[in-house]
Amino acid sequence: MLLVMSRIGVVGSVNIDLVTTTTRLPLAGETVRGTSYAEIPGGKGANQAKAASHLGGQVWFLGALGTDRFTPVLRESLEVAGVHVPELRQVEGPCGVAAITVDAGGENSVVVVAGANATMTKLSVEDRRRITECDVLLLQLELPIEIVEEAAALAYRSGTVVMLNASPVMELSPDLLATTDVVVVNERESNFFHRELHRVRHVVTTHGADGARYRGPGGGSIDTVPPRVDVVDATGAGDAFVGALAAFWHNGVDTALRWATASGALATTQAGAFAPPLTLVAEYVDHNR
Repeated sequence: MLLVMSRIGVVGSVNIDLVTTTTRLPLAGETVRGTSYAEIPGGKGANQAKAASHLGGQVWFLGALGTDRFTPVLRESLEVAGVHVPELRQVEGPCGVAAITVDAGGENSVVVVAGANATMTKLSVEDRRRITECDVLLLQLELPIEIVEEAAALAYRSGTVVMLNASPVMELSPDLLATTDVVVVNERESNFFHRELHRVRHVVTTHGADGARYRGPGGGSIDTVPPRVDVVDATGAGDAFVGALAAFWHNGVDTALRWATASGALATTQAGAFAPPLTLVAEYVDHNR
């Protein structure tokens, strides 16, 4: 099968992930011993951009970096992944930070501080031009909501597919829902948004080790089951799923879901927000066809 690779615009967050591992996650007020520490480039927007690029998508990324010691590392991580960053902004102050704790079973807890991401409130003229040239615009909710709404409205009017990973959860305006073609949520987020999701034509709900479910126009649904893997760290698995879904969306829902499910599962096999390469994901997709 000849796959169609999408031109993807990502307007999203870029963070440094400060990752500690422990045998179990601490309870409220409890201190536990850690077993390792690492500083890993992350952020939902950047993770999804890198995941889509690793799978062959042509990806343009708009976000903001600060001026601390993490700035060159975060910029390089995007460029090395093949993501185009000509309009990546730099503002005075710290980069975005995510403090992540991972237990022995791969489960995690995350606290995000926006940093430079909080300055992303308006699109430039060049940003707007690039969005209209994309096949898919990929958005999340780690940036100020006003730029998410502006980007979605512009893309929708231009005929670009608007894909929203509605995370972290917050109230969504009727205007944003009306200009969104595809919403991607996990099971908990789906419960939060259950009243709003019926307004969106395509809804994809991820269920961790149980795979994902798609609900389309008219109520039709598709379920996918991920390959069996040895889980090391679930951090970024959802981002790998979303990036793959965007990369393969124009190949049809069934194909996009197979690739996304395999990519999300394989992302758990390494520490940090790992973006599996095309060749590795293809092996699993072909095996489970």
